[in-house]
Amino acid sequence: MTTFTDRLMGMPVYTGPHADVLAEMARAISAGETGRYISITNTESMYHALRRPDHLKFIQNANFSLCDGVGVIAAGYFWGLKINRYNGPILQLDCSEYGQSRGWRHFYYGGKEGVADLMAEKLKEQFPQMQVVGTYCPPFRELTAEEDEEVVRMINETKPDIVWVGLGLVKQEAWIAKHLHRVRAPWMVGVGAAFDYHSGAVPWAPEWIRALGLEWVFRLIIQPKLRAKRYWWSFIFVAEAAAAGLMRRFQRAKVN
Repeated sequence: MTTFTDRLMGMPVYTGPHADVLAEMARAISAGETGRYISITNTESMYHALRRPDHLKFIQNANFSLCDGVGVIAAGYFWGLKINRYNGPILQLDCSEYGQSRGWRHFYYGGKEGVADLMAEKLKEQFPQMQVVGTYCPPFRELTAEEDEEVVRMINETKPDIVWVGLGLVKQEAWIAKHLHRVRAPWMVGVGAAFDYHSGAVPWAPEWIRALGLEWVFRLIIQPKLRAKRYWWSFIFVAEAAAAGLMRRFQRAKVN
């Protein structure tokens, strides 16, 4: 984890420039390093991390833990932290553009049937020089050991620089942790909804809504059943973080 990192409820959150993330990714790719990953961290992810040691370990051991939503910014406020947002869909766009001249090789793992291929097609329309070296949509069940081994072999044969994983929160992080030293890629990133947004399968909030920090409202309107429970978990985490942050400030003021 870099020096531009603060801790919120025991979890790291990157607070530095976006450019430094891309520069470090470029350095590791050029050096041929493998086994590095980025956690796209939002309040739902943090809610689960407080209740699942494996998910907490995933966030804590990430090379970068990037702020994925305004909930993290709001929770950080109560801890006296100034956190900048760098969410998964934007990171993926930045890497697609930044990596064009550097020959970065992208592999897409996950999404619903056909979504990864459609995302590859649409991103290449935006970034004609980018290299998509493979896609794979796993079946909606646990792979057998033989199937999993075959998937790892297939990914490694494409020699990717970044494996983008879109299996949904918690599941994609577990997949990355399980395959971290088997998939020989410099970087793996779980980006979930980015597959849907960049493929056009699900509408992405307009830029002005995202700039206002209201993307969550847009998502709730278009996917109410999917989002309601997940936002409830996020709300619980923000409330927990706010209470802990205020208590922390009170205790520090009392000591001083």
